[in-house]
Amino acid sequence: MSIIHLETIINAPLAAVFKLSLNIDFHMQSMDQSQEKAIAGVTSGYIKKGETVTWRGKHFGLWLTHTSLITEYKPYTSFVDEMTNGRFKSFHHKHIFTDQNGGTKMQDIITYKTPYGLAGDFFDKTVLYNYLTRLIKKRNAHLKYTLENGGDSAFAKA
Repeated sequence: MSIIHLETIINAPLAAVFKLSLNIDFHMQSMDQSQEKAIAGVTSGYIKKGETVTWRGKHFGLWLTHTSLITEYKPYTSFVDEMTNGRFKSFHHKHIFTDQNGGTKMQDIITYKTPYGLAGDFFDKTVLYNYLTRLIKKRNAHLKYTLENGGDSAFAKA
């Protein structure tokens, strides 16, 4: 099992960071390098507890799908998405939001297992862990830039 723990400080209110993190349209924009698109479940707007989204994106030169279910939802402090269908043996992503003097500390705790035994472990240690870390850091940087520069109004549909 692998664990990725990231922290991002965003100079924006807690509620704004929490909400934009749940916006499907924003996620697609932030993941344009992998051409991610929501193809089933909630495919636009905001996702909530008990709802699913199926993503299709290009990773490692392959078109892959990944279905996530929002299993926990505590406005404006945390939510969890868990894979229900995809290439991982398991995938659990906890998002935690903490007020930091009017700004927000956002934490991502991603716990996952790869399939394919020793080959999967080797791929994880040599490629996948770093790839996922860069992918989430890029998404978080896009979130930070958007919120700190007033660009969240395009996603303000509730």
